Amino acid sequence: MKNIGIYIHIPFCEKKCPYCDFYSRLGTDQLYDEYTDQMISRISTSPYAKEYIADTLYFGGGTPSLLGAERIGKIIEAVKRNFFLKVERAEITVEVNPSKNDFDFTMLKLTGVNRISFGLQSANDDELKMLGRLHNSTQASKCIVSAQKSGFNNISLDLMLAIPGQTKESLRKSVDFCVKHNAVHISAYILKIEPNTVFARQKKCLNLPDEDEAADYYEYLCELMRQNGYVHYEISNFCKEGYEGRHNLQYWHDEEYLGFGPSAHSFMEGKRFYTPRKLKSFYTCEKTDDGNGGDEAEYIMLALRLKEGIDFGMFRKRFGYPFPEKYLEQGRKLAGIGLVDLRSSGISLSEKGFLVSNTVIAKILEM
Repeated sequence: MKNIGIYIHIPFCEKKCPYCDFYSRLGTDQLYDEYTDQMISRISTSPYAKEYIADTLYFGGGTPSLLGAERIGKIIEAVKRNFFLKVERAEITVEVNPSKNDFDFTMLKLTGVNRISFGLQSANDDELKMLGRLHNSTQASKCIVSAQKSGFNNISLDLMLAIPGQTKESLRKSVDFCVKHNAVHISAYILKIEPNTVFARQKKCLNLPDEDEAADYYEYLCELMRQNGYVHYEISNFCKEGYEGRHNLQYWHDEEYLGFGPSAHSFMEGKRFYTPRKLKSFYTCEKTDDGNGGDEAEYIMLALRLKEGIDFGMFRKRFGYPFPEKYLEQGRKLAGIGLVDLRSSGISLSEKGFLVSNTVIAKILEM
């Protein structure tokens, strides 16, 4: 049986952040119970149950921690029964907003969860307020320390770049916070204004940095990460040695994964599909076809997001033919201006290339 990653979408939040375009809604204890029961039912009746082994499990949202450790534990048990999840070997991640300090991390640890991703975004209280976050830096610190005291050492923190009012000094303060709290993984994303969000309506008065300023923040962050011993293993992700996010690596390696929940996407047996952004669609098992996946262009696009890039031997093994000359020709041109590292064994983006990755990848795939 093949290994897959499983993603569980928990679509509940206490409050919608003004920049967020993910599917979420307010919830109640009754709705949390109902959703947990529906999730267990969908997992148990999946056509892929008993056919695949889950080696990563990721609870995203929304705010998964709102379900509480007991409900999360029930969902994990359903995955164990139906997808042969081995908690002692798997990476099991839960996203947590660090706004409350009464979450039972000890009980969460007992469910088999071994990795926590905190939505920190910033360690500056004025920036957190502007972003609509419910926590301040003191609450975040207490929450992270509570998780660590309960035995969690694989902790990831999210940061946002190029947000209104941010300075290099405030960004350094956020990085220093992450280092001080022994985060082994940091995800850092440049703020993107998504349609139909509060920030989209407020865009003209947000005082956003321009593209060059955003690039400066990214380069500055990369330098701070290097100084503090983090490996820049993916465009937006940094880690201490050996703490790469295994679940997301499956996406970037273009491997199969199965999503459960409204708005959750899947890639199984060469097909991509997703559940529409409605609770009812999830409850009634509605699926929307999203076309075929896994072709050479998609594989190249995803692999080049990683520091390791593309290994020519692995490419041949997957597709049955050598890495195409048409892409190598473009790669040689880009290597000449320092955007690509081209080796006899593979091709990858340089640190400079990461900064303009969309342009570089599009150029390599240009026909």
